[in-house]
Amino acid sequence: MSMLQFFVAVDVTVVNIALPSIGADFDVDGRALTWVVVGYTVTGGGMLLLGGRLGDLLGRRRMLLLGTGLFGAASLLAGLAPTFALLVVARLVQGAGEAIALPAAMATVVLMFPEGPRRSRALSVWAAVASCGLVLGFVLSGIITAHLGWRWIFLISVPFILVVLLAAVFLIDIDGGRTVAEDAPPLDLPGALLLTAGPLLFVFGVVEAGEPGMPVWVAPAALAGAVAVGAWFVRVEARSRNPLVPPRFFANRTRVTANVVTVLLSGALSTSFLLFTFYLQERLDMGPLGAGLTMLPLAVSLILFSVLVPRLLDRWGARVCVLAGIGFTAAAMAAIALASALRAGGMVMVPAMLLIAAGMAFGIVGLQCVAVSGVTEDDAGIASGVQRAADQLGGASGVAVCVGIGFAPALHSFDPFLVAAVLAAVGLAAGAVVARVMPEPAPAADVPDQAG
Repeated sequence: MSMLQFFVAVDVTVVNIALPSIGADFDVDGRALTWVVVGYTVTGGGMLLLGGRLGDLLGRRRMLLLGTGLFGAASLLAGLAPTFALLVVARLVQGAGEAIALPAAMATVVLMFPEGPRRSRALSVWAAVASCGLVLGFVLSGIITAHLGWRWIFLISVPFILVVLLAAVFLIDIDGGRTVAEDAPPLDLPGALLLTAGPLLFVFGVVEAGEPGMPVWVAPAALAGAVAVGAWFVRVEARSRNPLVPPRFFANRTRVTANVVTVLLSGALSTSFLLFTFYLQERLDMGPLGAGLTMLPLAVSLILFSVLVPRLLDRWGARVCVLAGIGFTAAAMAAIALASALRAGGMVMVPAMLLIAAGMAFGIVGLQCVAVSGVTEDDAGIASGVQRAADQLGGASGVAVCVGIGFAPALHSFDPFLVAAVLAAVGLAAGAVVARVMPEPAPAADVPDQAG
């Protein structure tokens, strides 16, 4: 499960440093290249709730195999894509495969360990693997692009995905004949499509705002469309016989609050990754290999913090850890803004990277533990899906707002790193306010592991 999580996380960031090479190969500009990154995260995040629901209804093992196979096939297609359009399509399919596989994988991990210290440690490993995948994606991208070419950033994951498929066949119990009954209400496909379309329109509107040559009405129309789609989604869910998220889910204030904070924190964390990349490659004119290797302190410190957090989580509680994560991330944004104002060298960014590692380890692990507290066999998939969707859609939206506005041509007279950091800090402040009223999950006894 962790191997799958790692390569899915790698694919979120591995394209960033390779984007200039991809653009040169297909002769496309930076605006078009945005969709190689955003298309994957938004499609994956928008369909995660459907993936979680499918796992609860049809069985986690079936959906894990289906989603992993789809992800692997799309990775192969992306690596062999002869045109830019086909590469974007492959990235969208990768997102769909992730959306089906990851909720089933996370639900499998959650149900293998009882609530309490054992589950906290398991989720810490899960979060650490995801975070390391996100960060090492930058490092791997630099090394692979420099020595093998950008296509191998996708092809290298294919044999490991095959290992995951084989291991899942032999190590995970067969689903107990679970199928959808003939009289069962249909799956909420319209809701899944709307949940994907809304963020895509929002990101398009923000990214295209002020773009030279773009009609002035396009961005406002896209943003208005995103609002309309969001309202339509709420209406569809209220009337659906089988909504993506059952109404009883929103009765749990603890989980809802944790997912709101996840959106805000993930937006700032994802923004920091692109700010590091842009600073190293555009401001300091580093090559892909140098930029990737400069990110190593972030990866190493993240592993160390991930070992420490489970012990502190049991001792301090989830709320304190989450607030600490938000504080570390806010301090990192201040460090990024200061380094940019001083036009400092790449090594001056290392303190900001260490703070981001602490913010991810404390914040995301704490939020994951709260978001899946009290789950059962029937709702583990949807709780995991909602948490993952909040993480990915929050990250994509945060990048669109902070980086899209910060680097917009209309604001060329301002330092883009300062603007992006301030916008991220505003989101973090809102997250801290919500986290302060987030209820602690009910304590659970630490009982022996149960095999999944």
